[in-house]
Amino acid sequence: MKINRHILDNGLRLVHSQDESTQMVALNILYNVGARDEHPEHTGFAHLFEHLMFGGSVNIPDYDMPLQLAGGENNAWTNNDITNYYLTVPRQNVETGFWLESDRMLSLDFSGRSLEVQRGVVMEEFKQRCLNQPYGDVGHLLRPLAYRTHTYQWPTIGKDLSHIANATLEEVKAFFFRFYAPNNAILAVTGNIAFEEAVALTEKWFGPIPRREVPQRNLPQEPEQTEERRLTVERNVPLDSLFMAYHMCSHDHPDYYAFDILSDLLSNGRSSRLNQHLVQQKQLFSSIDAYISGSVDAGLFHISGKPSAGVSLEQAEAAVREELERLQQEPVDEQELEKVKNKFESTQIFGNINYLNVATNLAWFELLGRAEDMEKEVDRYRAVTAGQLQRVAQSAFRQENGVILYYKKQVS
Repeated sequence: MKINRHILDNGLRLVHSQDESTQMVALNILYNVGARDEHPEHTGFAHLFEHLMFGGSVNIPDYDMPLQLAGGENNAWTNNDITNYYLTVPRQNVETGFWLESDRMLSLDFSGRSLEVQRGVVMEEFKQRCLNQPYGDVGHLLRPLAYRTHTYQWPTIGKDLSHIANATLEEVKAFFFRFYAPNNAILAVTGNIAFEEAVALTEKWFGPIPRREVPQRNLPQEPEQTEERRLTVERNVPLDSLFMAYHMCSHDHPDYYAFDILSDLLSNGRSSRLNQHLVQQKQLFSSIDAYISGSVDAGLFHISGKPSAGVSLEQAEAAVREELERLQQEPVDEQELEKVKNKFESTQIFGNINYLNVATNLAWFELLGRAEDMEKEVDRYRAVTAGQLQRVAQSAFRQENGVILYYKKQVS
């Protein structure tokens, strides 16, 4: 894949890759701001902006209508590290995409009405996802248990409903001009568009936007956990659930790929260890999953499951620990490891056939270091050895490094 790069005078980074097999173009704008950049008493702002950015910009009152008329589609998502916006549009209407994205980077339509509308949407989402949904508050319980210092201690949607309810227009404007800046963004352009045209349109529409004073990120790093942390809650839910988490390394650490492979060994597919041993053979769980948070800074290795009827949370936890101890004591068989690596490689290859996925990945890897590194992912996974997996399991799956949440069905 040929990857091109151009940096504007205002600091905006353009990464580009042409794909002539499609008649579409994708624009993906990644803003280097997420929930970790929020003030502990003003959380949920990055997620609020995911919605505000569709509420009209300084010169364009309605974002969606012009894009739909041009045959395009769009969406966005936020996590603790980044805010990501993307659109797809037919190649002949591509300038509409540049026009729309540049105007909302320039400035939003900061009106009390727009804030009230989007605030209402976000608050309703908070209620639906976190307050009125079974197990919806797990993130609000597990994160502060695992993080005492780092700002990963609250979920993207925010720590408390009141933080969004009480957000003022002045606070919202200050957050926008602090982070939504060309020098804090990466624009990835893929699909059927030549690099020269992408550069010309980026310079035309984004070039005039002034560089802004983006604060240097200086987040407090989480100290090593030295004793197990446990919490038991009772809620009106259909089944007891077990949630376990272990501290793991940051994304730029060589062991990151080992953690990812360990999660796949445990729960990716019917033949994975937790599924085979605890669901199918011993029938201790009705469902179980293992995954990593995938965060930029030091993250968490999660295991969550619902024990079968008649199985206590204590029994369920003991069974999971047995599987983790096996990873610590016995090197993974080469055939089992190869199967996981092959599955990852096929997922990567098929994922990068789609021009929109390529745009998303280009922006993400440019943020992490260089967009070209996306093509080294398979090699990095291939390089992980059985010995490295055993060492990482021994280091991470220690009792004092664990966070355990018993989520119990309320007894009436």
